[in-house]
Amino acid sequence: MFAIRSVASRSCLTFVKPQLFGAGLLHSSASCRNARVAVVLSGCGVYDGTEIHEASAILVHLSRGGAKVQMYAPDVPQMHVIDHGKGQPAEKESRNVLSESARIARGNIADLSQLHTSNHDAVIFPGGFGAAKNLSTFAVDGKDCKVNKDVERILKDFHKAGKPIGLCCISPVLAAKVLPGVEVTVGHEEEEGGKWPYAGTTQAITSLGAKHCVKDVTEVHVDQKNKVVTSPAFMCETDLHLIFDGIGAMVRDVLRLSGK
Repeated sequence: MFAIRSVASRSCLTFVKPQLFGAGLLHSSASCRNARVAVVLSGCGVYDGTEIHEASAILVHLSRGGAKVQMYAPDVPQMHVIDHGKGQPAEKESRNVLSESARIARGNIADLSQLHTSNHDAVIFPGGFGAAKNLSTFAVDGKDCKVNKDVERILKDFHKAGKPIGLCCISPVLAAKVLPGVEVTVGHEEEEGGKWPYAGTTQAITSLGAKHCVKDVTEVHVDQKNKVVTSPAFMCETDLHLIFDGIGAMVRDVLRLSGK
C-alpha cells in the first residue's frame, strides 16, 4: 500500500565521516568502517511512533562511525494517532507505520519484512511509544504483550547469528520479551522526583525474566553474552545533549561488537 524507493537501486545510505570534526568525537578504529546497520522505525513522533530526536541521534552517530545504513518499518496501521500539540488521540484519524517512518528516513525505507540478518552486521531500534504500540502491544498489555512477528523474527535471528542489537528508551522491552534472560537497561528503578517518569517499566522487564541494570542517561549496558546494547535515552527527563551522548555510546558499542 506504500510506494518505497527501490531497495535494489538504493539498498543503503552510505554516511561519510567528516575529515575534521574533533578527534575525540570520531570513531578512530578502522574496524568500525563500513558496518552494515539496519535501523527499525515505528512511525514518526514520540507518542505514537519513533522518537525523532533518538532516531536522528542514532543516524548522526552511525554516520560518524562510517556505517552503511538502511531503515525499515512494518507496513501496518498505527495503534492510534496522537495530536502531539494536545497530547490526545486524534479521533477518526489513521496512519500507516511505514508511511510515517518514511518522513524520518527521507523516503529511503523498506518494509520490515525485507530485513534479513544476512544483509546486515547489526540492528538498532530507537525508542518512542511506537515501539510499545506499533512494534508490540506493551503499552496496553505490559508483560503479557505480543511482539510484531517480523520484530520477533529479527531479534531472534540477529541473536542466533551473534550479531549485535542496539535498543534505547522503551525499546529494550522488545528484547526482554523475545530473548530469555537478556540484560538491559531503561535507566533507574525509582522515579526520583520525576527525573525517571517511566521507572515502573523496570518491573515489567524483570517479570519477563530479563535482568534490569541501573544506568544513568549517558551510560549504556552491554550484555556481552547476548550482544545486546541498551541506553535509557528519553526514559530520563534531562538535557537533550546528555541523551545524545548516551545514544552515541550505544552506537559506538554496537559498531564495536559488529567487528567491522
